[in-house]
Amino acid sequence: MDYTKMRPESLMMTYGYKPKLSEGSLKCPIFQTSTFVFNSAMEGKRFFEVAYGLSEARQGEELGLIYSRLNNPDLEILENRLCLWDKAEDCAIFESGMSAIATAMMEFMQPGDLLLYSRPVYGGTDHFINNFLKKLNIESVGFSPEDSREEIIEKINQSGRADRLAMIHIETPANPTNALIDIEMCAEIKRTFSTADKEVILSVDNTYMGPIWQHPLKHGADLVLYSATKYIGGHSDVIAGACLGSKAHIARVKGLRTFMGNMAAPFTGWMLMRSLETLKVRMEQQARNAVEVARYLRNHPKVEKVYFLGFIGETGTEREKEIYRKQYLSSGAMIAFDVKGGEKEAFAFLDNLQLIKLAVSLGGTESLAEHPYSMTHADVPQDIKNAMSITEKLIRVSVGVEYYEDIISDMRQALDKL
Repeated sequence: MDYTKMRPESLMMTYGYKPKLSEGSLKCPIFQTSTFVFNSAMEGKRFFEVAYGLSEARQGEELGLIYSRLNNPDLEILENRLCLWDKAEDCAIFESGMSAIATAMMEFMQPGDLLLYSRPVYGGTDHFINNFLKKLNIESVGFSPEDSREEIIEKINQSGRADRLAMIHIETPANPTNALIDIEMCAEIKRTFSTADKEVILSVDNTYMGPIWQHPLKHGADLVLYSATKYIGGHSDVIAGACLGSKAHIARVKGLRTFMGNMAAPFTGWMLMRSLETLKVRMEQQARNAVEVARYLRNHPKVEKVYFLGFIGETGTEREKEIYRKQYLSSGAMIAFDVKGGEKEAFAFLDNLQLIKLAVSLGGTESLAEHPYSMTHADVPQDIKNAMSITEKLIRVSVGVEYYEDIISDMRQALDKL
């Protein structure tokens, strides 16, 4: 029996780790070292030849350990395990989700290029696209979940830089409204504008779904991006990011990561390996809880609207139903909802929560609530907020692993005080 063919959740405790190389330790130790000793000068030479692309790795040859800015056992084992969920060829771990996104964008674009991106996206990503990239003369075109393939292509052509389209970046479901983007449609647009000389790269921020509930590579994406702080870390005690894809694409990402120095530390890698062991059971419990919480909110007289993937089958458009059917394995654990009123009522709800904590981030074991309009998406232009339903009455909730009736009880008493 080939144990490497087992399901990912069965391999998260052992895959990629050889106890005999670590004094028989059952769990991978923390390799808290900056540099590694070569057995010979010739071995060191060979390691550097492969690491810097001066020579191709021979079949079966692994990149030797050199320096923790280039590689470290904790990160390498973690990267191998993360690849299992998305069936990716390779993975690069970063110190944060934003460093993963920023590094990928800077590697595959250059001054004069055009970026196509979906709206809304995480506020930090929006700021990076519309502020920092502009300094590099990289222009961007945004599109909404309702736009058709033809409408998006028309926007690209109207930009004046259609021949310089270098990257398409989407976030689906969108943060914070759970709006859906068709990955396969974006892959078609990518192929339309790719040439023999330049491939358009399609990246998908899959943070909302984690590695369990959606697999973008399967639908034509080149890169899958995560804030590993969220579901992958899962305990609100570590900051990290990840980028997955083909060996060729990730080799480029890792190359820039080496020189920017934004790889994760060994302890971060070790913490994430620990979290991967419970990833599936945590996320499944969170998804079950979210269904109950969303149903409660939908029937509450002080709640105007609930944004939850689990309701698409009942209230979604035919397009949304089709996207959900082919892309998602779960309705997830992220809920957004509009309270009746505005900022005053939204703040009153947030301020009166007791079990649920008022904090940004998501995907942790504890339930969290925040106000996207004034917090995570504060920097998004007003017209974009309006178009994307990011209003003063919107509240975003990340459902945790607590007993769902206790989560609902906390929401009930907070809503009663409005």
